[in-house]
Amino acid sequence: MIQNYGDDQHRSRASIQFNRPSLGTTELRYISQALASGHRHGDGSFTARCHEWLVARTNCRVALLTTSCTTALEMAAILAGVGPGDEVVMPSYTFVSTANAFVLRGATPVLVDVDPATQNIDPEQVERAITPRTKAIVPVHYAGVACDMDALCAIARRHGLLLIEDAAQALLSTYRGRPLGSFGQLGTISFHDTKNTSSGEGGALLVNDPALVERAYVIRDKGTNRHQMLRGEVDKYTWCDVGSSFLPSEVTAAFLLAQLEASDATAESRRHTWQTYHRAFAAAEAQGLVRRPFIPPGCEHNGHIYYLILPSTAARGVFLARMKERGISAPFHYVPLHDSPAGRRFGRVGGSLAATEIAGSRLIRLPLWRDMPAEVVSTVIAEVWNVLTELKIASLAEEDASGVSRADGRDAPRPAAADTACAHSPSTPAPAP
Repeated sequence: MIQNYGDDQHRSRASIQFNRPSLGTTELRYISQALASGHRHGDGSFTARCHEWLVARTNCRVALLTTSCTTALEMAAILAGVGPGDEVVMPSYTFVSTANAFVLRGATPVLVDVDPATQNIDPEQVERAITPRTKAIVPVHYAGVACDMDALCAIARRHGLLLIEDAAQALLSTYRGRPLGSFGQLGTISFHDTKNTSSGEGGALLVNDPALVERAYVIRDKGTNRHQMLRGEVDKYTWCDVGSSFLPSEVTAAFLLAQLEASDATAESRRHTWQTYHRAFAAAEAQGLVRRPFIPPGCEHNGHIYYLILPSTAARGVFLARMKERGISAPFHYVPLHDSPAGRRFGRVGGSLAATEIAGSRLIRLPLWRDMPAEVVSTVIAEVWNVLTELKIASLAEEDASGVSRADGRDAPRPAAADTACAHSPSTPAPAP
């Protein structure tokens, strides 16, 4: 019998849950301090300390806490100035918020393919999708692994486009030593319960372009210049621009600060489990049973997701069912946006989506959380191997019966490392970083 591991509300469905949000002792102490201060709305001392931490660790010019990464993306879309008739290039293999933020402004998401080795947006496909209507590129750093920022920075510069990083999963991840979220004019981070560092619901907008800083404050403060009043620059604030209520409470910020302070240890623990999985399934990849994640040279990841890609859609279906029978939650991830009703209604496809189709139909994720007990990791590894062996035996039996050996396309090309890092400084007011 497998012991229960995971959050209580899901234990009836899985003995080993996919995610277990971390919780220390500092969170409650900070929340108590926030409550005792009498300042429970946003922009108090805990919010300020979160901002300071994010600026120091991401090298952004200004960090602004938001109620979610979704609302951070919505702020980014307003700051980008996109509207009806404009296009924004992004991967089809991403969460709906990446596209929704720009659809809400009337822009059209142009959905392009990912690199089959990393599940990150393919720069070649990005450049092919650019038209005179294109206003921005939105790379998504899948699983906390950096996109090819050298190539994307160069494309954005050549075409005079904004670069907006969806770094929802990428806090503490770097590309050539530089934090993700610091390459584009704007970046966004998620602090949702499923992320390494969490406030339950939460996010942040990272502003790297100095020309966008003041308007970002206005948009976040419901379209008012309240921030100027708080700095003593005006004696009263008034409505100046479009905006909304994007600010989380001070209680949320207090919880988040404790999580941020523990984030290095969290990432280290998760990377240890990630590496344990990676070593354990090397032989499975060599045998053609799965494809493992690939970390390009120069990329330091945060251990956010460990995934495997199965040889076929049918194999994934069987794998998921058999892992569920064993009490282990190993879910798939996104339904590609181009396959969704809203994606077909609001977006358009830019080129082939072959790698996206594979990720959408064959990728599974393994349980991963901070301080995951070694015996739980060993159990997951053993059961994955058991299921993969069963699938291999069934596949061999089917081939013997049919006399046909079918290729599965599992050997995706590995990208070569770029020779130079993006040299643009985010403080330079250029069209792209």
